Amino acid sequence: MPDSASTPDLDLRLVRYFTAVAEHRHFGRAAEALRITQPSLSRQVRRLELQLGVRLLDRTPQGSRLTVAGEDFLPRAQALLRAAAQAAASARAAAEPARITIGYSMSAWVTPAVRVLRHQYPDAEVRTLHLRCRESRTALLDHRVDALVTRLPFPTDRLRVTVLYEEPRVLLVPLGHRLAGRESLALDDIAGEPLPRLRQPYPEFSAFWRIEPRPDGSRVPDGPVIEELEDKFELVAGGQAVAVSAGAHSTRLRGDIAAVPLRGVEPSRVVLATRDDDRRRLVAAFRRAAQAHLTGPEPAGPANVPASPVPA
Repeated sequence: MPDSASTPDLDLRLVRYFTAVAEHRHFGRAAEALRITQPSLSRQVRRLELQLGVRLLDRTPQGSRLTVAGEDFLPRAQALLRAAAQAAASARAAAEPARITIGYSMSAWVTPAVRVLRHQYPDAEVRTLHLRCRESRTALLDHRVDALVTRLPFPTDRLRVTVLYEEPRVLLVPLGHRLAGRESLALDDIAGEPLPRLRQPYPEFSAFWRIEPRPDGSRVPDGPVIEELEDKFELVAGGQAVAVSAGAHSTRLRGDIAAVPLRGVEPSRVVLATRDDDRRRLVAAFRRAAQAHLTGPEPAGPANVPASPVPA
């Protein structure tokens, strides 16, 4: 049996700092994501290493690299943080069972389904939270939100995912672009056109929105790196790149950008994601409401709601 006196009491805050550096492979980018200074982050990671008695990270000219001990500790640290988040969420759910937070991102709409849920459960606390695309899945697994309406693709392990509707993809170009007046485009028409790159996306996300690799195996020319998806509109309007977007979302764009339909590419799918082990009645009720009322890119009008609450 291990000696409890020799077992370090791990500070979860320090563990979270370490996992951020390990995932970003860079102290500076991790510090920016955590909204703390880089020297402070370095000190906190060093404190964790002193607690454990091992070195977890080595600095390199390119950023940082996990040591052998760090490689071993990382999945355990991630599991520890997930377990802590689940324990906290479970305790909150037991104390406050009538609460749900619904996340949304990437121009997805949730208002009609949220309106229905609030009508069905007037005593429940139903909150919404807009998320950046890169934090959406993490927010769901970390229990910051209980349901998420967003766009595929993203890693779906440990999640229950339901497709709500589809939208065709289009190419965004500035009005004066050679392709702006076309009725539709094939992939051959946009060969050689640079597309923006989102900093540190999921690989499958980048491949989908850059349509890469192309059917002939060619790579897509790299346009500027962007921090957020919304940044691409200014790049397109300024003639620095073209960009792939969802059709209906693009109809609400500024007037100096044209959206041209793309032929021969699969559509963008808007989905509802929840944790696969979450069986709470409000989550199930929101799933039903989403499937009934989130069936297109924009709400058609006030949702028809029942006169009295519907039991889960």
